[in-house]
Amino acid sequence: MKKDLYINGNWKEAKKYTSLVSPYSGEEIALVPAADEEEANQAIEAAYQARRTMAKMPSHQRALILEKAASLLEERAQEAAELIALEAAKPVTTAMGEVQRTIQTYKFAAEEAKRIYGETLPLDAAPGGEGRVAYTVLEPIGVIGAITPFNFPMNLVAHKVGPALAAGNTVVLKPANQTPLSAFFIAQIFAEAGLPAGALNVVTGSGSLIGEMIVKDERVSKISFTGSPAVGIGIRNKAGLKRVTLELGSNAAVIIDKGVNLDKIIPRCVMGAYSFQGQVCISLQRIYVVEELYEEFVARFVERAKSLKIGSPLEPSTDISALINPKDVERTLSWIDEAVHQGARVALGGQAEGNVLLPTVLLEADPSQKVSCQEVFAPIVLINKVKDVDEAISLVNDSRYGLQAGIYTDNIHTALDAAENLHVGGVLINDIPTFRVDHMPYGGVKESGVGREGVRYAIEEMTEKKLVIFNRN
Repeated sequence: MKKDLYINGNWKEAKKYTSLVSPYSGEEIALVPAADEEEANQAIEAAYQARRTMAKMPSHQRALILEKAASLLEERAQEAAELIALEAAKPVTTAMGEVQRTIQTYKFAAEEAKRIYGETLPLDAAPGGEGRVAYTVLEPIGVIGAITPFNFPMNLVAHKVGPALAAGNTVVLKPANQTPLSAFFIAQIFAEAGLPAGALNVVTGSGSLIGEMIVKDERVSKISFTGSPAVGIGIRNKAGLKRVTLELGSNAAVIIDKGVNLDKIIPRCVMGAYSFQGQVCISLQRIYVVEELYEEFVARFVERAKSLKIGSPLEPSTDISALINPKDVERTLSWIDEAVHQGARVALGGQAEGNVLLPTVLLEADPSQKVSCQEVFAPIVLINKVKDVDEAISLVNDSRYGLQAGIYTDNIHTALDAAENLHVGGVLINDIPTFRVDHMPYGGVKESGVGREGVRYAIEEMTEKKLVIFNRN
């Protein structure tokens, strides 16, 4: 299969192509364009020229296009899930869950397109404001540069493209090098849904070349990026006065208080730790269990994790498949070795079979070890003993990251204390931090990023507020 660039409503042959291989089998699955500066410039110019068309389009029409895209995706859901499984090695059942969420995200975007409200202001609240009528309107910001990661190649594209189009903006999309097929698939869906030429452009190629161009180009008004903190910080430093939303890393944690029923909690925690091989920004990486429950929790967690099925991402029964890249297998094995040499114990896994890292449980890992303080992005979870919830909160907060955190407790006071004292973007009471639905505000503090996603909240960051005042004196 050979894919072309999608620029100004046309599939455009590139000067150069690269081979895309399956993370699971290592076999070539596609030839993908590697855009050069000229081709990337054409995509940015197409978006820039189309911005007025999109800005003038009535909101009901933008909503209709988004509804049509959601409907077309629903019809082709199985095909979309298999595409994600093929290029990302995401188990196909998990990939289908992503496709269903992507449909929801576009449906939310269609609804929000009709709800972009301004407000009226009582200017006579200030002396000298008498006899004046004031109101605000929200206007599209222009061209959105969207740079997306491999781990949710459809839904994280939707979280940028959906709100951008709903607000009347245009988009230049640079998907992750390993997962471009999902982005081209969505471009095809929007073309069929009647999106004007130039409103969505998809360019693939070198991040340091294409990403850099998008970030620095004056025609681009906002950057929405999901990826690593190092790249995100670099984008912020180069973006000048552009608006920037950054969804960066995490090492999400959950606290298990005394007295809770583990029957529901164990399956939920295993799912949160190992879904898509742990390659999820809010994957459960650290578990802090009060000492009264620690031994039972570890034994039951390990037992449950042992039942996970390893295999091809295209098999519906597979739970765990290959990591995205062989280098990630090497990295995570070295992090496990470091932890073990410094006193951690491997209660499960700790080895790889080909590109598949087996589900791993580490005990007694020191907070300074890479597996604890960095984002592991692999099927590795740490289970740590704490004397009480206060100690656990301190350990959760002792991190460069702060995306989401969870706590299981039956005590309302403990829950409220945790909600107040956990320094994260989202606190989940009686749930894992891996929970997300697509209309909630989602984002973090510290090195987890700036700004919020979730369709309505993204639209706020993709529009400009204009004030209008009538002087009736």
